[in-house]
Amino acid sequence: MQALKKSSNIYLMIVSILGTSMFFILHKFQFNASPQTVVSFALIGSVVLLSHYLILIPPEGNSLSMDSAIYLASIFLFGLDLTLDVLFFHAIILAASQWKITWWKHIFNFSIYSLMIILSYYVFILCGGEVGYINTKNLFPYILSLSVYFILNTSLISIYFLLSETENSIKVLKRFIKDRTFLISYFNIFLLSLVLGILMNEVGIFGLFLFDGIAMLLSIAFIQHFEQYQAISTKANKDYLTGLYNHGYFKEILEKEVSAARETGQPLSIALLDLDDFKKYNDFYGHIQGDHLIKEFGTLLETEVQAKNYIAARYGGEEFTILMPNTNSKEALSFMDRLRKKANDTYVEGVEALPYGCLSFSAGIVEYQQGTYNTSELLSKADQAMYFSKAQGKNIVYMYNEQSEYSVEECLSIEKELEEAEQQLKIFLSKDIYTYRHSKRVFQYAVDFSRKLNLSDHERKIFTLGALVHDIGKLEIPRDILNKKGKLDPHEWEITKKHVIWGKEIISANKQLEELIPLVELHHERYDGKGYPYGLKGDNIPKLARLLCIIDSFDAMTTERPYQKTKTFEEAIQELRACSGKQFDPEFVEPFIELIEQHYLVKEEKVLT
Repeated sequence: MQALKKSSNIYLMIVSILGTSMFFILHKFQFNASPQTVVSFALIGSVVLLSHYLILIPPEGNSLSMDSAIYLASIFLFGLDLTLDVLFFHAIILAASQWKITWWKHIFNFSIYSLMIILSYYVFILCGGEVGYINTKNLFPYILSLSVYFILNTSLISIYFLLSETENSIKVLKRFIKDRTFLISYFNIFLLSLVLGILMNEVGIFGLFLFDGIAMLLSIAFIQHFEQYQAISTKANKDYLTGLYNHGYFKEILEKEVSAARETGQPLSIALLDLDDFKKYNDFYGHIQGDHLIKEFGTLLETEVQAKNYIAARYGGEEFTILMPNTNSKEALSFMDRLRKKANDTYVEGVEALPYGCLSFSAGIVEYQQGTYNTSELLSKADQAMYFSKAQGKNIVYMYNEQSEYSVEECLSIEKELEEAEQQLKIFLSKDIYTYRHSKRVFQYAVDFSRKLNLSDHERKIFTLGALVHDIGKLEIPRDILNKKGKLDPHEWEITKKHVIWGKEIISANKQLEELIPLVELHHERYDGKGYPYGLKGDNIPKLARLLCIIDSFDAMTTERPYQKTKTFEEAIQELRACSGKQFDPEFVEPFIELIEQHYLVKEEKVLT
């Protein structure tokens, strides 16, 4: 980057020296008591005026300035010296009126115009052009003169971008050169320069006055039409309720960003998110209040993505999507998890009636990979990851990987084998949604951890099913204790600890589930013997219960209740290591940390501004 910056600075200096040198070597000031002095002032005034009254051209960012038409017409009618007079005084006026712009930009711009005017003039003369009138029978010199003007303008600016910018700017530059609007603009300048030349040739300064008047009226008319175009375009591209982009326009932007990522190799991530339990909210409060919730979330989303230059859209109903250019999947996961927590802490009227007691969403993230077939494949993967988040208990952000779909199928398969216990577990949906979703997440950690440890099929089945129902004894804990936001008093804590015994009794009622009892009863035993209910120590605690203790504690540390502080994944990893050999079996702590770092870790990246 330093080398590019140095090269661009050298280029600026060379062009500036070359342009100003040619100006002062070849130019002779023509300001004296003569009719041409009046013409010079008139042309200077016209250039200043028309530099202000630009003709705006859709799409946004394109415009057509008439000043080049005046410079070219001046070359054809009055020659080089007077045209350079006009350029010189216009540059002084421009520098004085735009004094906040860095001085070297004014010099660079002046130098480019000097080179374009001087070389266009000499090409015009060398090709047989005659100064003083417009020869409509021989347009060849005019065409060549304009071509030189166009080529110099494009190439001088292009070289600067190539030397100073990144691959993204090179991509913009290619579009700049290929843009039809850009080419049409120069063709218009050519025609307008001939029109101005003919008018001035016939009626003198009055022709310039007519040209200025027409140009100003066109500018005003085009500004009005452009504003209408923008209003219609915005209405067509925006969601009426949230003000975010709509589904159709998002798909257009996605196609462009995927093409850009394919060309440049820059990372691109997509998130698809769905508001949790929105149907319940809508059914309970009505569609008007439901629309209000959607609108409030849209406002939150727009604020957060603007800070990162991301693109958000309402995908449909309560589904939203975020496009994150120049962002890899782990950076996207970090952003989305912060957004999820921000949503949890944002109060909207009525959210306390939702299962989590707050505004929440489930989201899936996918990063574009070279070789991806099309945008539909990307969106499908994001959708799979989002579905997986829902299956794990909602209010989660999940990053897509190739095992995502398999894990969901595995989850469903195992749950079918334990249909009775699952039905009992679902009682938590009405009593304590937090515990239900905690159990679902611990279950998924168990699925992944058992695969990493290469457990036998039998151990794997017992471990994952035990993880799913490990807290089932909490069904016996009074609701006011389960949902208490503050710290439990000693009596309440003693009641809570009994859930492992009550869980054992529930599971024991089904002979087919007897092998799950050690996990349900002993997952709060500690490796150092300070756990409960029996104070077992070391290898006296069954291996699968020791494994479950690690993942149960990790999820409890990293999954917050609304409006309460929680640990990040990195902080929880530090806690696991600090408690290795004390609360947790040291043999299994590091393998679990490796699993988290490979598949779940949200790195707290610093936000670059």
